[in-house]
Amino acid sequence: MSAEDSGWEVDPDDEWGVAVVATVGRQLRLRRESVGMSGAEFGEALGYGEDLVYKIEGGKRIPRPEYLDKADGVLRAEGLLSAMKDDVAKVRYPKKVRELATLEARAVEMQLYDPLNVHGLLQTPEYARGLLMMRRPAYTKDEVDRYMAARVARKSVFDRDPAPELSFVLEEVTLRRPLGGRGILRRQLEHLLIVAESRQVELQVMPLSREEHAGLAGGIEVLKFEDGTAVGRSPAIAGGRPVTDLRQLRILELRYGIIRTQALTPRESASVIEQLLGET
Repeated sequence: MSAEDSGWEVDPDDEWGVAVVATVGRQLRLRRESVGMSGAEFGEALGYGEDLVYKIEGGKRIPRPEYLDKADGVLRAEGLLSAMKDDVAKVRYPKKVRELATLEARAVEMQLYDPLNVHGLLQTPEYARGLLMMRRPAYTKDEVDRYMAARVARKSVFDRDPAPELSFVLEEVTLRRPLGGRGILRRQLEHLLIVAESRQVELQVMPLSREEHAGLAGGIEVLKFEDGTAVGRSPAIAGGRPVTDLRQLRILELRYGIIRTQALTPRESASVIEQLLGET
C-alpha cells in the first residue's frame, strides 16, 4: 500500500496541526523502539512501506485512523495509540475549514447566501466531490479527500439538539446547472427538498426573473452565537475576512435581509425545486 493511500499531507502553515502530528509521530516512534522493531519490520507488520512509517514518525504525514489501530495492535499499546485518533481526526481537516466548522458548531443562527453554488452545508457528497474535482489548478487526490471529509463533518450542524436556526438563499441558476451530470443534480435537488422540510431550516430560491438583486457583490455568511456576539463574512466586506465589527455586521445583515425579501418564499421555493426536479 502506498503512502498516498495511508495518510494526508501536513499543512506547514497550520501550527497547531503540525504540533499534533509531530507529537503523534514521536509517540509512535518511541513505542516502536521500545519493543525493538525497526522501521522496516514495523511497516511490514502493518502492511505499509518503510518510507511511510518514517514520514509519519517524523511528523511529515498525518496517519489515517486504520494506521493507528493497526499500530496499536502490533505494538500492544492497549488502546493508547488508537486513542490518538480523535486528535488526528481534527488535524486532517484544512485549517480554514476547521475554523469555520468550530464557529458553525457554536452558532445558534446562521444566515447563508452563496451566489455560485449550492451552499456547502447543503451539498450531497457526490455534488461536493464534483465541485472539488473541477477546481483549477486541480486539487491533489489528498486535498480532495481532506476537503470531502471536512464537508461531511460539518453536516453535524443539522443533528445538534437544540438545532440552530438556518436560513439559506440559493440562486435558481445554480439549481439548473448540471454540474457533474444530470444524475448528480437530480439527487442534489432531492436532498434540498428533504432538508427544506426540517423545522429549523428556511430555504429560499432567488429566481432568474428578478430585475433587482442585492446580492451582486458576492456571498454572505452571518453566524450568531448564544452570548449575543456574531461573525460575518463576504467578499464585499474586509476582503472576505471574518468580521465582528457591529457596523460591518449590520451592513451584511441589511444586505441579507433585502436578498431574502427579493427571493421566493420557502413554500414557493420548494415548488420551484420540485419543478426543476421534474425537468432534470
